[in-house]
Amino acid sequence: MKHLLSLEQLTAPDIREILNGAGEFKRNRGSHRRPLEGQTWALIFTKSSTRTRVSFEVGIRELGGGTMFLNPNDIQLGRGEPIRDTARVLGRMIHGAVIRTYAQADVEEFARYSKIPTVNALTDSEHPCQILTDIFTFEELRRESIAGKVVTFVGDGACNVPASWIWAATKLDFELRIAAPKAYQPSQELLLKAGGRVLCTEDLDAAADGADLLYTDVWVSMGKESESAQRLKDLSSYQINEALVKKARPVALVMHCLPAYRGKEITEEILEVHANTIFTQAENRLHTQKSLLAWMVQ
Repeated sequence: MKHLLSLEQLTAPDIREILNGAGEFKRNRGSHRRPLEGQTWALIFTKSSTRTRVSFEVGIRELGGGTMFLNPNDIQLGRGEPIRDTARVLGRMIHGAVIRTYAQADVEEFARYSKIPTVNALTDSEHPCQILTDIFTFEELRRESIAGKVVTFVGDGACNVPASWIWAATKLDFELRIAAPKAYQPSQELLLKAGGRVLCTEDLDAAADGADLLYTDVWVSMGKESESAQRLKDLSSYQINEALVKKARPVALVMHCLPAYRGKEITEEILEVHANTIFTQAENRLHTQKSLLAWMVQ
């Protein structure tokens, strides 16, 4: 049985198989195979979502399956039922689960006790589905492998998105640079565990120099709202703007996993100049997640 709980657990060949499948599903939308025929998958979302929810619901249906959206407040999880008990029940009724929540341990516990394919659709620790999509998008638009390239992440380098980028860099052999204030850089424990070519720096210009991809995310992630004022102050200079883009390679892509807060982590001008890339990136969540699901059940 296959899960996607973390990019750490995927091999490079696994990732390549998923990425190759994403291209197939995108090219053949409407006429491809339906490996989830007759199955019902649950989407259990503690955190709000637009792209993740829509892409998984549409994707599961296009693969032949049915979906049910379960907000914890609508089921007994919201009243304190242990995750392991909910997992044991759902595992006897449904065929797979997509979970978007806070604690990584909750997704792992659900997978262990439900004994059904389980997808980490975002936790505070990782966002593996997003980074698979981002790599697929980079290679689709650049028409070349990400191996050997330079990816620069700008902003809060200690959140779930850069954590997944760190594992991806290790698996697929590209250089990752994380430009962030010291307090917003990933832990040494994660960096040592993952290995790979990862540079953490406070020097934004040096991080962007010659980059093939400039990438950012919101400065205030869900669950960090009480820190908003301090985060906006600390990260105010870690922005993707015209001057920074000029430091990167002329063919560099600019990506944002959305939602974007214009004037904060990215300027209005740069977002609009690179809108086609950013919204292709959003669309590709559908195709990559269909490939992921097909890989999980094959």
